[in-house]
Amino acid sequence: MDKAPPRKRSQADTDAQDARLKRFGTAGDKPLLRKSKPSDQASARRAAQRALHLILDRQVALEEALSGSAEWQKLSPRDRAFARLLVATALRRLGQIDDALGQLVQKRPEGRDAYVWQVLRIGAAQLLFLDVPAHAAVDQAATMTRGAGMKAMVNAVLRKIAGQRHELLRAQDPGKLNLPEWLWRSWCDAYGEEQARAIVQAQMEEPPLDLTMVADADPVVWAERLGGRVLPNGSVRLAKAKRVPTLEGFAQGVWWVQDAAATLPVKLLGGLQGKRVIDLAAAPGGKTLQLAAAGAEVTAVDQSRERLERLFENLERMSLSADTEVADARHYRVKEPVDAVLLDTPCSATGTARRHPDVVWNKSAEAIASLTQVQDALLKNAAAMVKPGGMLIYACCSLQPEEGAKRIDAFLRRRAAWSREPVRPSELPGCTEFITEDGDLRTLPCHWPGAGGIDGFYVARLVHRPAA
Repeated sequence: MDKAPPRKRSQADTDAQDARLKRFGTAGDKPLLRKSKPSDQASARRAAQRALHLILDRQVALEEALSGSAEWQKLSPRDRAFARLLVATALRRLGQIDDALGQLVQKRPEGRDAYVWQVLRIGAAQLLFLDVPAHAAVDQAATMTRGAGMKAMVNAVLRKIAGQRHELLRAQDPGKLNLPEWLWRSWCDAYGEEQARAIVQAQMEEPPLDLTMVADADPVVWAERLGGRVLPNGSVRLAKAKRVPTLEGFAQGVWWVQDAAATLPVKLLGGLQGKRVIDLAAAPGGKTLQLAAAGAEVTAVDQSRERLERLFENLERMSLSADTEVADARHYRVKEPVDAVLLDTPCSATGTARRHPDVVWNKSAEAIASLTQVQDALLKNAAAMVKPGGMLIYACCSLQPEEGAKRIDAFLRRRAAWSREPVRPSELPGCTEFITEDGDLRTLPCHWPGAGGIDGFYVARLVHRPAA
């Protein structure tokens, strides 16, 4: 087990913070403006096509596929936003796009021309679902294509899509098309077809931005200042995602970005002042910040040093304190039992498809089966750290029952000293629809439809009963 970087603030940290303040301004100041690059949407489209290839053909995660490309690095912030929109739209509507293309393309390009399919997907995403002039989408797609024959095919197919847009969309079943078949069956079995369709519909929408406030920041005041609204759990929601570092309160450490669903596990621990808590698999760190802000003595454990360093930066910005350990959470050990362990387990993340639309296309039933073995091992190790009378919170951002309630049921069958502590409606005002028959929490992307939805999350609260 490696110790993460020490918490002592260096002069370099102070200089970096000063540089950020100069760049982004302080509370009430306008961000300093930089001369923007001229728009280059042709390069943005090429970056999007390249990213789509990495995501769908090589199973690279969305953020890595974008930020890791040379084209992306050269884009202005405005063109990066356009490229991201193209990729996200293509992924959210991938089933509909492929269905439309399949009706117009006699044979899918292969071999050295296989990249053309991603060009067509990016072009179709613009023509079917975005307010992009048809001539721009078609012309740029042809420009991105090599060879006269392929250029002619791309031109002809996309012009047909532009001309037949309404007819193509009317004939489609978006709810069923925009999921892999195995996942559609899984959600229908778990939640019923009507709710499965509602989940898919929610995941096709651009998600809002949720902020968690520090303890002494009034959410009502900050919602008004930022043009947002206060959610039942206390998060401040902004309807449209914005460049986070430019928002008032960021540099001053007033809030951090965290989906509303992800705030719920910590809330189930109750009063935390002075309690010793282990946050297992802690990165990206929103729950560590919550625990520290509530007065807990926190140790954040994650096997990624890079991710823990980003968590450490957020602790610094928020003026909060926590110990960090680089370790595999399956094998991490404590010197003595603690009051509580929060395990936000690695999972398929199918509940986060609103923000990460690549996850539904890069997962499989077989991959989930292997993940459940990891989750069982993590639960076993986490339980060994909790003292009698203490709590274990199990959370995952998956919609798959195999990774949620089924893992807890299996755990409890093997351990008589542990039991569920059902969630009471009074603990989470305005969130009672999330409470299951067993007293766990289950959020679905289609919950809170009038407020912009919420990530899919499962949370169970377990108690280690003292020996009789």
